[in-house]
Amino acid sequence: MPDETDRNDGAMGGTPPESRNGSETTPGAIPGGDAPREGGPAVTVQEGDPRTDGAVRVGEPTGNTGGGATRNTTTGMDEKGTDLIDQDPGATVISATVEEEQEPPEPGIFDELYTTLFGKSWNMWIGCIILSILSISLFIIASPWGSSGGLNNFGQNFYSALGMDFPESASTVPRVRDFRIAMLSLNMLLGAMGSALMAKEFAIRIPPKGELVKGLIGGVLMGIGAILGMGCTIGGFYSGWPSLSGGALVFTLGMFFGVYIAIQYLLWEMENRPGWSSGKTSTYLAASTTRMSYQPIAGLIVLAIGASLAIMYNGTTEKVLIGFVLIGLAIGFVLQRSRFCVVRALREPFISGDADPAVAIMAGLLVGILGFTVIKVMGIRSETVGVAPIYWVPAILGGVIFGMGMTVAGGCTTGATWRAAEGHVKLWMALVGIILTMPLAGEYLRPGLLDMLPDSMNQSVFLPDTLGYGGAVSLMLLIITIWFIFVRWNERTGKLAAF
Repeated sequence: MPDETDRNDGAMGGTPPESRNGSETTPGAIPGGDAPREGGPAVTVQEGDPRTDGAVRVGEPTGNTGGGATRNTTTGMDEKGTDLIDQDPGATVISATVEEEQEPPEPGIFDELYTTLFGKSWNMWIGCIILSILSISLFIIASPWGSSGGLNNFGQNFYSALGMDFPESASTVPRVRDFRIAMLSLNMLLGAMGSALMAKEFAIRIPPKGELVKGLIGGVLMGIGAILGMGCTIGGFYSGWPSLSGGALVFTLGMFFGVYIAIQYLLWEMENRPGWSSGKTSTYLAASTTRMSYQPIAGLIVLAIGASLAIMYNGTTEKVLIGFVLIGLAIGFVLQRSRFCVVRALREPFISGDADPAVAIMAGLLVGILGFTVIKVMGIRSETVGVAPIYWVPAILGGVIFGMGMTVAGGCTTGATWRAAEGHVKLWMALVGIILTMPLAGEYLRPGLLDMLPDSMNQSVFLPDTLGYGGAVSLMLLIITIWFIFVRWNERTGKLAAF
């Protein structure tokens, strides 16, 4: 699994050196400390001593003090103005030099903004709420947030360029430019990359060969699961639950089983075949921590490129595409800053017992359910939007396979996107696996499976048709409540946690 450790590399141009005042000489005894012993050895109090604000140094005796007076080295005289060296050559010389730390200059508004956005990763629950609001915005424009559909379109265009047709799954393959979910996925990648560069968190990270293989295998499994279940952790879960889709509930149940199965495999591998995923790792192009980094400048350029893609559309007839381009950029940005990860939410209760990622996802789901329900009840968009015909066998099969794939790869379609944008080569392999597998699975695998199933095992189920809106929303809230109680109980007891 890719490293998910957050870094804080400081401000945009690197951390400035501390500023200090020049030294000043202070007569008298040690500030905040003990008075020098008459005739005793010299005392040195270094900076940082809790007894003083600065470096205070007491000079060596100039001779046999024998109870002589003390000389102020600033004036060379006592408090009466008498030259003590002339009168007492055995006087002790005290040199008290104080270096006080100067208050750092007040940061400018841009420094404060940079530190707020990029000083450290955001809490995941903040990202989940923002992402749900952005998904609601997309739904108002046309359709909710999705991810795997865009990657499927990338693959279809790739195979079409090689002369391949898709008569079973796609009579025509829309260009990436004309397919809003594909543009959404493209700008999610650019938004995440721009964010990673701005935060100086981008680096090409090459794991051992075994991890690269797991990334590719995980991507292939996710591609198959997304086609069978007609969605991923976004369309089949994060947008599927707010859409009040019965198939989304079954798909999520399948993902839980898939995650658990994959975790058991990974634990077995760690115990019995540790060499499969061990070996040399390499990192390139990481931001410098000792000098100014140019990554933030590159990040601004990447974000500008993503935003400029909106220019290629007609502002009158292609407003939907413009909206998806710009919101996609924002989604990618938030994904990277909050380190949004459904895999963590489903995996951690069985690994470390940590419940926070799952609770963060629940917070986002609650916001989404509220927004989507209002949109559907008011008739702003069709009630069937987001309700795929996958209930119940395709959903459970797709969920299990997808859950296994995302756990082995270390990220779902969305997690793979923003981690690949950070430079994780393992997740590049996962994206390649998804993109190359989805069109083939859609053309050759899904049609055969559907032909084998009766219609009762492959239908659209919109929960309010059976339960009404009140009953459907109450069911969702009940499931989220049970989930919350479970993860908090498991976090407290560690009953199902491996470590």
